[in-house]
Amino acid sequence: MKNRRLLIRILGAAPLLALPALASMPLPRRKPSGADDLPLLVLDAGHGGRDPGAIGTKGTYEKNVTLDLVTEIAGQMSGKARVKLTSENDRFLALPERVAFAREAGANLFLSLHADSAPDSSARGLSAYVLSDTASDDFAGKLAEGENIVDERYGADVAGNAAVADILYDLAARQTISASRFARESLVSGVGGDMRLLDAPKRSANFAVLRAPDMPSLLVETGFLSNSADEDILASTRERKRIASVLARELGEILQNPLFS
Repeated sequence: MKNRRLLIRILGAAPLLALPALASMPLPRRKPSGADDLPLLVLDAGHGGRDPGAIGTKGTYEKNVTLDLVTEIAGQMSGKARVKLTSENDRFLALPERVAFAREAGANLFLSLHADSAPDSSARGLSAYVLSDTASDDFAGKLAEGENIVDERYGADVAGNAAVADILYDLAARQTISASRFARESLVSGVGGDMRLLDAPKRSANFAVLRAPDMPSLLVETGFLSNSADEDILASTRERKRIASVLARELGEILQNPLFS
């Protein structure tokens, strides 16, 4: 992480236009290492506590879906990564607290997992998002707007939070964005054979939870509880185990890349 922060300053002058090519560039695999040398994956269950997140038409709570998924994923990452959860139980965490936890832990990759309501109720399937000050499309922009007002809606006091100022100091951190885009591309491509994908599943927007300038970050919508078909899948314990298995497999592959060392 210290090296990454140094590189942020060095790469700050690098042309942003070069990032798409860099993000898709194949890189050598990480060499096998001991457990203590494995990359650290921090998993964040979207919503929690007094914030239920989306509530499906059949009563499924997003916070229950996401907490179960991150717990299942963590259990399947043995030998692939060290894993920490921003929370291991159903409690409210403000968005800056989630990011600060992952940064302080020294995460090589931060993944925030969701199952929100979509701006379009017909939308269904998995999608992945990276940070951008301009949304890739109206759909992603509206999702980000809904997520970013969660703290205000549920009474979190983040005014004057020093971590927030630090997190926002450089939204264009070149290496971080490159690694985040690589993770998005790889995850979507990898899960496509096993899970339904949203139309144009690789998107970007200004999600507050993705704003760490020195930590690759990804937000994944595993589906949308506003869609009854997605809700049926996400409400099923068996299906959640399957989804977790697919995500754990792909995350293990992603974390072998030197971008996450």
